Amino acid sequence: MPHSYEYPRAALTVDCVVFGFDGASLKLLLIKRGLGPFKAKWALPGGFVRVNETLDDAARRELAEEAGLEKVYLEQLYTFGELKRDPRERVVTVAYFALVRPADHALVATTDADAAEWFPLADLPALAFDHAAIIAVARERLRGKIRYQPIGFELLPPKFTLTQLQTLYEAILGVMLDKRNFRKKLFAIEVVTPLDEIRRDVPGRPAQLYRFDASRYARLLKSGIHFEL
Repeated sequence: MPHSYEYPRAALTVDCVVFGFDGASLKLLLIKRGLGPFKAKWALPGGFVRVNETLDDAARRELAEEAGLEKVYLEQLYTFGELKRDPRERVVTVAYFALVRPADHALVATTDADAAEWFPLADLPALAFDHAAIIAVARERLRGKIRYQPIGFELLPPKFTLTQLQTLYEAILGVMLDKRNFRKKLFAIEVVTPLDEIRRDVPGRPAQLYRFDASRYARLLKSGIHFEL
């Protein structure tokens, strides 16, 4: 028998902060809303959670429906529940952040999204709801985690140069890093492996290519050694 509740319940949504890296700057995926409220405004991909799905499933479904993104690194971020964050009704949202390589995904906006585009994180348009606040929390989480977990490699191609890796860290942290110290710390933890390949499509001398050694990282964790860069 269905239950009846004495008290009204809040609606539940998910919102996804999707970061991308184009080799020079950090990007953010936004969708243009096709429905009200905030019709035609830019917003984070997201929507209401269905009664027959988990939060993770809802986040992945919304990314696929509103932007065509599938099989991406996704992590739960924070729960936002300010009383008037949604003009329709009392809505609590569980935010996620995702890391993708933009070149690997063709954006396709469907369902209630009129468009999906990448924007420079440093130059975002006005956003719907409280999405600017959600993005700020996600950026701080990314800045913290990239120093002690190798999640940054999710934003790089499988084969990358050390310059690409340092540029990524500088874009996320918002500071310039000393090249010598950065590489010294990187080689000390031994999680990148040099390849017998070089990248020639860069100015100056051809650059050595590397890859992230996931198995080596797993062994380090088991031995109690943690990633720190």
